[in-house]
Amino acid sequence: MNLRRLKYFVKIVDIGSLTQAADVLHIAQPALSQQLATLEGEVKQQLVIRTQRGVIPTDAGKILYAHAQAILRQCDHAQSAIDGAGKALTGHVSVGLAPGTAAQQLALPLMEEVQRQHPGIILYFNENFGTTLSELIMNGRMDMAVIYDNRQIHGLRFISLMKEDLFFVCPHALGSPVSSVSLTEVAGFNLFLPRIYNIMRKVIDDAFIRQGIPYRVSCEIESQTTLNGALAAGLGCTIMPESAARAMLEPAGAWMAKIINPEIRTSLSFCMSDHLPLSQPAEAVKDILLALMAPRSNDNTPLMLAG
Repeated sequence: MNLRRLKYFVKIVDIGSLTQAADVLHIAQPALSQQLATLEGEVKQQLVIRTQRGVIPTDAGKILYAHAQAILRQCDHAQSAIDGAGKALTGHVSVGLAPGTAAQQLALPLMEEVQRQHPGIILYFNENFGTTLSELIMNGRMDMAVIYDNRQIHGLRFISLMKEDLFFVCPHALGSPVSSVSLTEVAGFNLFLPRIYNIMRKVIDDAFIRQGIPYRVSCEIESQTTLNGALAAGLGCTIMPESAARAMLEPAGAWMAKIINPEIRTSLSFCMSDHLPLSQPAEAVKDILLALMAPRSNDNTPLMLAG
């Protein structure tokens, strides 16, 4: 396959229109259509369906689109490494930080340190949930992420950074502060939790199921702003890792208590592809990120920043 045709194909899918893609690529539409037809001939599959509203990828087109993005990204990395040989590092590096985690405290220190050591590197931060970030890494569309997870997943490599206890976060309107609370007591409140594909939700669900304790999830919320507002209004409670729980106490008008009987822990990990090599700028950012983290594999101390 020709790299130029792959670039054309990705642009066509991104824009959803042959006419508009031709304008953006500064080529005639008939020529772009011919390049697409040639690519379809090479892969022996129809890649897009033309409709009155534009073009949409077929199932085969969706598969090629994901691979093409990874291929083009690696080509960009290779070119960047060649261009930067013997020079200061430059280029874009994408870092995922799962929301509601200690990882969010890492963004500003990482920005400052990257700017100090490698001012030519441009960071792109994506705050999304762990499942989405790990899929982006597997597809070659993101370089690295810090998420709550450490499972064995084909295509990914995890480096354990720290462990955190889970805490019950309750608005003052629904109860008086205590230092610890049992899982049975937590089950007596309406809970706001993320959706079931979120690794944090899985950890919480598993804890309740193992203890045979029924519980109520009154709303599934994945927006920190909405969650803070719901707690501040006294509508329910939530469960968070310690660092994330502390960060929401003031905006949510809440208090936090360690969950005991049983204690529940989750692992914060650095995640990257196990087969797609990082570019030189991404390797540099990885080294800085890992240096900023203070791994504490045997305790649940909140995120510490070196220096």
